[in-house]
Amino acid sequence: MIATSILLPICLCTALAMNGVGASGKSDALKIQSLTVDGKQVSLQGGQSKSLGLFPESVSFGFGSTTNSGQKAVRIRYKLEGYDVNWHEGLGEMYVMIRFFNDAGDQIAENRYKVNGESMGWNGSLTTSPLAHRRETIVVPRQASRFWAVISSGGPPATVGIYVVANLVVSKSSGNSASVELIHSPFDQRLNNGFTNQTPPGWMPDGNHSSMAKIVDFGQHPQTKAFAILDEDPISHAEWHMIKETAPAVTPGDNMVVEWDEMYSIGMGDFLEARYEKLPVGHFLFRVSGVDVMGNPTGEETSLAVLVPQPFWKTYWFLGAAFSVLTAAMIGSGRYFVWQRMQREMLRLKHQGALEQERLRIAHDIHDDLGARVTQISLVSAMAQDNPTFPEKARADFDRISKMSRELVAALYETVWAVNPENDNLDALGNYICQMVNQLCERTQLRCRFHVLDLPHEVQVSSQTRHNISMAVKEAVHNVIKHARASEVTIRMAFEQGSLTVTVQDDGCGFQPHAGMAGNGLTNMKQRLKNIGGHCLFESKTNHGTTVSMRLFVKPADQCF
Repeated sequence: MIATSILLPICLCTALAMNGVGASGKSDALKIQSLTVDGKQVSLQGGQSKSLGLFPESVSFGFGSTTNSGQKAVRIRYKLEGYDVNWHEGLGEMYVMIRFFNDAGDQIAENRYKVNGESMGWNGSLTTSPLAHRRETIVVPRQASRFWAVISSGGPPATVGIYVVANLVVSKSSGNSASVELIHSPFDQRLNNGFTNQTPPGWMPDGNHSSMAKIVDFGQHPQTKAFAILDEDPISHAEWHMIKETAPAVTPGDNMVVEWDEMYSIGMGDFLEARYEKLPVGHFLFRVSGVDVMGNPTGEETSLAVLVPQPFWKTYWFLGAAFSVLTAAMIGSGRYFVWQRMQREMLRLKHQGALEQERLRIAHDIHDDLGARVTQISLVSAMAQDNPTFPEKARADFDRISKMSRELVAALYETVWAVNPENDNLDALGNYICQMVNQLCERTQLRCRFHVLDLPHEVQVSSQTRHNISMAVKEAVHNVIKHARASEVTIRMAFEQGSLTVTVQDDGCGFQPHAGMAGNGLTNMKQRLKNIGGHCLFESKTNHGTTVSMRLFVKPADQCF
């Protein structure tokens, strides 16, 4: 191990000497422009390895094409040798899209199916890279009468790369009727190798750089034609789409199936910074390499050797001596600290158990006693309103009493759910929110979609947290029902790295968040999240719907009592 630790920096320094001085690398077209460690700039002068200091929390490399370079790389990737396994590149995106239009020719909906990075097996060649098959299903939205198929590079503005789409087929079915093919691949003839601007019937190139929409040959024995976007301009995009006059007709509620084969290599044209958090001890070589639009190396490369030194107190001799000194003290004090910790834990569990028993008793009492009595009132008043011997006004009063009783029963059950300690976990919270939103939407014929990732049952949350989150979601859905004039609401829930995110999104009329609004609903939602240590954000544009995002760090339930 000693020999390895000596030889590695020697090899890195030798590599630097062969590449040039400091960050010069193998060519003059690329340059490492800056190195920042924990917010402080590190000088790149000199050819030696750059020390990042002990325990660097954040390391940032700035790089790009040199100003005097005659030809800049279309895409730039980077890799930290000794730490990264693969090269990294910006996540540009391209799409296959289905756009729906009404009878007036207005677009009313769009389904996007994105790709990024490189397709499996991509080797930089259209001849030998394999295609991947993809299949998506769509339900035709209301008011839709026609649709377009679109292939576009209009993702993030700096997206560059190649996206090949072959054998695009769209079919539909309605009820028990047989499937009808609406779009099939227009390519039935073979072409010579290379790119061509020949346009197939019913399609047209578009975008602010439409010449990047190509038709290519791929495969071999035989070769086949396919649509392609060859985007090599970071500030422009191109797309293929159907001609509006030939757009197929559809009926709302039809089931559509979209299938195609694809291969791609996609990056970013302005991805000029690499960040690393908490690098381990060791010698590393930061490399920057240029690639062309197809993802093939151009030969342009530069590199910089960096070092995270080993602190002396982590060396073997120091650790051995410290271990010998501390062992005796730990043996004597270990038992005492363990006993103290066990006592504190037992006392905490005793108090927690007593509190949970009391909460469970209250929940049972509300459910079994008060809930039953209110339910009885609701049933008696419901029977009374159907009694023909009572006056009309009396029966109307009984009807109001019955409705108020049912609302009170629902409120009581919400309280029981919030108080019951058996529900103090994320899984129960997610199930309750889904049921609550589904019931609210059923009353108003509002479509609802749920995207709820697995919420762990073992993560505990307090009743206060559950109550505030559920009430905030309920308020957000009520706002959609009352004010948004929406056709659909989407609920998303996710738990990552101790953070719970709940999003309520609608496709309604939207509003101006800063224009001043009557009512306290938005203020109440913000206050509820603030009370439990979270925050609530609103994003809305007129006629583009509203998104309410709630986020908070979930503390263990025993820290929230």
